[in-house]
Amino acid sequence: MIRTMIHGGLILALMTAAALGGAQSAPGTQASGPAPQTPPQTQPSGTPPADAPPPDAPPLEVSVTGGISAPLPIAIPAMPTNAAVATPAGSTDALGRQLAEVMTADLRNSGLFNPLGADKLKPVEFDEVTAPQFDYWNGTGAQALVQGFVRANGDGTLTVGCYLYDVAARAELVRQGFIVTPADWRRAAHKCADTIYARLTGEGPYFDSRVVYISETGPKARRTKRLAIMDQDGANHRFLTNGQSIVLTPRFAPNQQSIVYMSFIDDRPAIYVYDVGSGRQRLVVANVSTTFAPRFSPDGRYILFSMAVAGNTDLYRVASSGGTPQRLTNAPGIDTGGSYSPDGSRIVFESDRSGGQQLYVMNADGSNQRRISFGGGRYATPVWSPRGDLIAFTRLSGNFRIGVMNPGGGGEKLLTDDWQDEGPSWSPNGRVLMFFRASAGSAGKADLWSVDLTGVNLRRVPTPLDGSDPGWGPLRP
Repeated sequence: MIRTMIHGGLILALMTAAALGGAQSAPGTQASGPAPQTPPQTQPSGTPPADAPPPDAPPLEVSVTGGISAPLPIAIPAMPTNAAVATPAGSTDALGRQLAEVMTADLRNSGLFNPLGADKLKPVEFDEVTAPQFDYWNGTGAQALVQGFVRANGDGTLTVGCYLYDVAARAELVRQGFIVTPADWRRAAHKCADTIYARLTGEGPYFDSRVVYISETGPKARRTKRLAIMDQDGANHRFLTNGQSIVLTPRFAPNQQSIVYMSFIDDRPAIYVYDVGSGRQRLVVANVSTTFAPRFSPDGRYILFSMAVAGNTDLYRVASSGGTPQRLTNAPGIDTGGSYSPDGSRIVFESDRSGGQQLYVMNADGSNQRRISFGGGRYATPVWSPRGDLIAFTRLSGNFRIGVMNPGGGGEKLLTDDWQDEGPSWSPNGRVLMFFRASAGSAGKADLWSVDLTGVNLRRVPTPLDGSDPGWGPLRP
């Protein structure tokens, strides 16, 4: 059985083990229906079948509950091809090495794996993909092995096969395949890395996702700010606006086809929606009042935002298609930074109604408002985890730090400690946060960074220019 999805020029096929098995099924599987040609599968002499690990072999898995001192060694050799064929993205043999390099970077950046990359490993022959030389791989120190292949198809697409093995147990753990256009070969690499990550950690995937953010250039007093989009690893970067108007706080719609943000078009802060496919943008609320800090509801039906009226700023929601806003809060001061819980039933927001910025939670209709932050300093930019278990925030107490707490306000944990870290945004699996960092004396310079929930795996996210206000999108279909 092959399940095919077509999205944005990508043709993605998720193949069952039987479909990937080709004419000769892997041990323990049975071919069903026509299947693409895959490497011949033979049982290596003197080794147990791939589906029969030694009974005393411990399960291969990675713990993500805390910082780890020894990430899992995993071998990721270059993917062979059955024939070197030129494609618009390069030859299939070159793509085999590039696929391995992208997977290596994804898994290394998670902080949970120590990949042995293609440059340190022997080449894998096409007929070895489903018959690994376990003695060799055991000698490299790898505990897990990723092998695969890349093949050009007659219709111009590529088939990428992805196999995960437990080296000590001599066992196949996962096989999956992807059919992509040559332009989307990186997505196949991210999907393969996601498959490996999910199988070995038990966590949801997040590598095949995108980030929208604000790209910045120029002196601090006259910054040019453009809406930009890229893959989570910084690849496939492009600008969406020309910088003639300041843009801030972009966020994806759940379907990833639209981005909501604030812009100073016509010299007045207002909320706009940008259509990623067409490049068109539209005003959300036609009003003389200032509107800002927008975010879509989890089902995409509403846009939550702040609006300043007669000196008071409250939270409102409006249908994504536009219309009359509905007021949700009515307290003295400034209520802003609203973010829905994943099920859409609650909203977390920041308010200075108590005299300083603090975090509050309320029902989605505005009822039952209650304060949840009581630590030292001020709290801002709250955002609910896609898993629903945590709320990330910026805490202002001397410096700006990224932290998390549970939705009731307990279990507060600070993850960063620099001069100015702010604006967290969650990865699709709720394990990693992206934010922006400004350095003291940097004259306005800011960069994107990420940190996981342990607070240990902190790294800079590559962007061509300065960056701020990241909005991490959902996992791509």
